[in-house]
Amino acid sequence: MERIKSSCIISSAAFSVGKSAIKRYGSFNEKSPSVGDLVFGEVSELGHHRLIESKSGRMHTLNIGTRAIFVFGNRYAPDQYEGVVPDSSQEFVELFSRGGVIGNVKSQNQLVGVTTKIKVLGYVCDNEGHVINTTDYSLISPKKDTRGKAGAKLILCVGTTMNSGKTHAAAACCYALSSMGKNVRAAKITGTASLKDILLMNDCGADYVADFTYFGYPSTYMMEENKLLNMFRTFDLKYGNNPRNYIVVEFADGIFQRETAMLLKMPEIQKRISKLVFCAPDSTAVFGGLYALQDKFGLVPDAISGLCSSSPLAIREIQEFSDIPILQSMEKNYKKIFEIIGK
Repeated sequence: MERIKSSCIISSAAFSVGKSAIKRYGSFNEKSPSVGDLVFGEVSELGHHRLIESKSGRMHTLNIGTRAIFVFGNRYAPDQYEGVVPDSSQEFVELFSRGGVIGNVKSQNQLVGVTTKIKVLGYVCDNEGHVINTTDYSLISPKKDTRGKAGAKLILCVGTTMNSGKTHAAAACCYALSSMGKNVRAAKITGTASLKDILLMNDCGADYVADFTYFGYPSTYMMEENKLLNMFRTFDLKYGNNPRNYIVVEFADGIFQRETAMLLKMPEIQKRISKLVFCAPDSTAVFGGLYALQDKFGLVPDAISGLCSSSPLAIREIQEFSDIPILQSMEKNYKKIFEIIGK
């Protein structure tokens, strides 16, 4: 095995693995990749992603020859790439995200360019030569469900697709609640490794934040249903037991995305929702989205938000067919937002 320099960039997809464990790498040809396997790799060709996010949340510029710790995983991103873990070892793989998730592209949006290519130098191994996998490391331990009373009020933010404004809506909720003196925790339960979303919620007043990387998952695409529910339940039981507090949760991508749809159909999830915020880019998306929420999941949102809430004209159009309150996430009028979600 070869040593890894202590100055090596460790991507945020490996968030749950302590730096002290990342010291050596070995041959890549010994096993087929698995979700969560850590890889020591080198940038061989620059493409769409030219930055990588480290465990500290810092963005590092990539250059030809940049070496870093990447993580095998799947990705679902209609605006960018659908990617999967390869079936067998290969010398070159593709970078799916700034969080350091790698694999092979299955499909891509025609508006984005080619991927950044990574040369695999070897698996990251422990002292005995075993491949280090993120799923063996969790920063949040499971808890027994001993809740005998109502938990914290849960505000759930969902949307029509990625980049519909869910994270800014969640952050606005955190800001409003904390500004009113409430204790807030926040989480992003599904998606692909990227700390910027939960860090924004933290900046906007959430005392504790977490996402799936805290549980050892580089992404949630193609995760089993029971693992998704267990992750949600574990976060809820750790941070959502006090009925005087609030937890703000975001589900990534749109309501038709595999994992988001599975979670929204679960009775346990539906029972925990105190307020549902539905995000969309425009009024037409709101119109169709409201029907889809009702038809597919039996849900009616308590507020409409997202990119549409930034446009007075879009708001006017929405108000012609719906009387659901509109949460203007960029305005951050905390008293107005609290009136919508805090009661």
